[in-house]
Formats: sequence, structure tokens, C-alpha cells
Amino acid sequence: MEYGKIKISSNRSFGLVFCFVFLIIAFWSFRGEFEQIKILPFFISLAFLILGLLNSKLLTPLNKIWFKFGLFLGSIISPIIMSLIFFLVLTPIGLFMRILGKDLLNKKYNSNPSYWIKRNKSTGSMKKQF
Repeated sequence: MEYGKIKISSNRSFGLVFCFVFLIIAFWSFRGEFEQIKILPFFISLAFLILGLLNSKLLTPLNKIWFKFGLFLGSIISPIIMSLIFFLVLTPIGLFMRILGKDLLNKKYNSNPSYWIKRNKSTGSMKKQF
């Protein structure tokens, strides 16, 4: 697969996204009392916010690792999802059509010299297309 056309996100957007992710983790169990806020994810969120707003070069290695992890997950998850769609949606439809004897693509052998399909309707004028 060619990944040369995919661009890595900026350090600013990477920092802000991870700031919000760790902020959500910190406040996940918050129900009105400040003792329920998780301290470590909160401080990690603040660190990502500061580094993200400063567009720090310290986020570049983390951003590259996250980018490569995303490419790795995409190369694994995409074939799995497409296989599930094929086997759980398209295969039963194909089997059902075969049971009914339908040939939607007109693939059956035809003894005619030509496979052209004759149209019953005449084509319309190109001057009044719409």
C-alpha cells in the first residue's frame, strides 16, 4: 500500500486532540465532587494543551508514532470489515438470488450471435435532457 500521499497532522492539532482525550478520561467519573477527578490524566491533558498551543517539537515523535499506529490499524481493520460486509451482506443476497433463479448480470450462456440487448424505448432528444 502506498502511504506517501497521506500527510501527518500538525503538532498543534495532535496536542489538542490528546488534550481533550485525556480531559475526558480525567472527568469520566466526575459527578460533582472534585475528589472524583483523576489527577494523572488531568495533568497529562494540561501538558498536551500547553505543548499543543505552543506547537512544540516535543510532540513530533509522539505524533509520528500515533500516525504509524493508525496506518497499522487501518491495514488490519479495513480487510476485516470488508470481509464481514461481504460474507454477512453480499453472500446471503447472492445465495438468495441464486435460489430464486435470478440472473441480474445476464451471465447465462446465450446461443444468439450477439449479446447486445435490444431497447424497447427510443432514446430521447439530447436537446431536452432534463
